Formats: sequence, structure tokens, C-alpha cells
Amino acid sequence: MRIISGSHKGKRLTAPKKLPVRPTTDMAKEGLFNILNNSYHFSQIRVLDLFAGTGNISFEFASRGTKLITAVDKHYGCVNYISKISEELDFNIQTIKSDVYSYLEKVSGTYDIIFADPPYDFSLNDFEKIVSLVFEKALLKDDGQLIIEHSKHTKLDHVPYLTNARKYGGSVFSFFSAV
Repeated sequence: MRIISGSHKGKRLTAPKKLPVRPTTDMAKEGLFNILNNSYHFSQIRVLDLFAGTGNISFEFASRGTKLITAVDKHYGCVNYISKISEELDFNIQTIKSDVYSYLEKVSGTYDIIFADPPYDFSLNDFEKIVSLVFEKALLKDDGQLIIEHSKHTKLDHVPYLTNARKYGGSVFSFFSAV
């Protein structure tokens, strides 16, 4: 995996092989950040990265100047890896070892972007639960977005607040907003 833009553009990172992850591809990540670049000043936003895995998305935001990033994953190895790389690259990423649903139940505050990359084999109910918790708890700022990465075989067209979906190879980013 590599950081594709910002202060650490081109930096290659190698996550331990034993982590239970599927990092977002460079092509998909580049497409996502091209979309976000037109809507946000990265240095001025607050990001929540759910199912953070290797920290791929958090690192990309940090490299582009985002200072307030929280990365949540239930796997100790993932949280440890993100913390280690964050320290090495002088990123200010807060890592939290927690089940995402438990975290969403108790977290307060609002975010400009909440990014979720759950396992591709999640049930539709599991995907819907992420959306309902984010909107029931009003975790997004007024112009904020929830972005869920999922397989092209998972259809979220019926889920409330869906505003857009973009496909990149076998991955889809579904965008949810209250506006």
C-alpha cells in the first residue's frame, strides 16, 4: 500500500501479513480522494475511520493535512500498526481498539467525514446498522458525509440518506448525507 498524495506522497507501507484486512486499492482510493478534494479543505476537517484495518485511509487523510483523525478497529494488531506508523510519520491519528458498533453507541461529537470499510461479507443488516447509528446519533456535521466501502455485489440503494455511489473495480463507495 502507498500514500498517493500530500506530505508523504509515494510513501510505501507494508502491513504485517497476519492482519485480517483488505486494504482499499490505490485506484479506488485515488478516485475517492478526487471526489473529496472538491468538497473539503483537508486541514479543516474531522475524520472518523471505522474498521480502520491498516490505516490506509487515515494515513491518506493525514498526509493531506487532516489533523483530527480517529481510527477505530477491534483487532489489536491493526490498532498497534496504525499507532506505530502514525508515530513514525508524525501523524496525529488517535487509535481506538473497539467494536465499531459499541464505539458508535457511546461516541459524542460530530465529524465532517465518517469512512467505514467493513468486511465485504457483512450482511445488509450490518451495513444498515452503521448508517442508522450514524444518523440517529447525529454524528455528522451539517455538510458531513458517511462513506461506506463495499463490494460491487452489495446493493445499498434502499438505505436511507444514500446520495451517491461510485464504483472502482470490485469496490463501491456509497455516500450518505442528511442534506
